[in-house]
Amino acid sequence: MTIRDRGKVKWQSASFIPLAFEMTSKMFKDQARQPKPILDEYQAEEFDLRIAYATEYNHAVKLTVWDKGFTHDITGHVHYVDPITHEVRIEVKPGEFERVTFDSVVGVKVLD
Repeated sequence: MTIRDRGKVKWQSASFIPLAFEMTSKMFKDQARQPKPILDEYQAEEFDLRIAYATEYNHAVKLTVWDKGFTHDITGHVHYVDPITHEVRIEVKPGEFERVTFDSVVGVKVLD
């Protein structure tokens, strides 16, 4: 008589609870959130000067953007600065633009 083993099936006992996996991943993602950095007026002025310099000489710029607890970088050329809506339009690819509000920018670096 041969023994019939279930193989990998016996180790997948928790796979019938996909909600538990989703909740754990959400919990770990929430733990990685960071509060928005507080910028003083000198840092904001420095960011404005760097953006103006990059616009004037057509240099690429790398913006660090804070979004709902996480920061990500946007690299491209400054296309337009809109003082009415408080947005910067960045051309990330030829013909593809991304709008970034002034309040969400936490870092600016001019790339040469």
